Amino acid sequence: MKTPSQTVGPYYTIGLVRRDDSLLAERTDPASVRLIGQLLDGQGTPISDGMIELFDGARWGRSGTDSEGRFSFTVTKPPARPGETPRFDVWVHARGLLRNQLTRIYFPDEPNEADPVFAGLGPGRETLLAVQEDGALRFDIRMQGDRATVFFAH
Repeated sequence: MKTPSQTVGPYYTIGLVRRDDSLLAERTDPASVRLIGQLLDGQGTPISDGMIELFDGARWGRSGTDSEGRFSFTVTKPPARPGETPRFDVWVHARGLLRNQLTRIYFPDEPNEADPVFAGLGPGRETLLAVQEDGALRFDIRMQGDRATVFFAH
């Protein structure tokens, strides 16, 4: 007897349509900023069914990606942890991944070389820096290929 093959998701839209978890700060807060980006595969093709989660030690947020791989959050800069510069920890969930990937977002206006993890990375650490773009912060995540985002073991 043959059984149909089963798909292992991801089915992120099922959980994402219920509420907006992308607000880590009120849009009316003068310190808030939009954090935007795009999730891309190794060929630079947008990943339309991914999910990005942010955590800063106190606040957590989640955004699915749209048909162009875009995600967005409303955030304020988190406080620096002792001996580190402000950052977000980022978990990437996408098709083809058996386990989520962990990366970080550092802010462009901070002395990030003082952060021991950032300073220890050497080449490629610039992929962890958000950039200013039209009043927002932009952070694209490249899963593979040229300028692939640095990911951490977890």
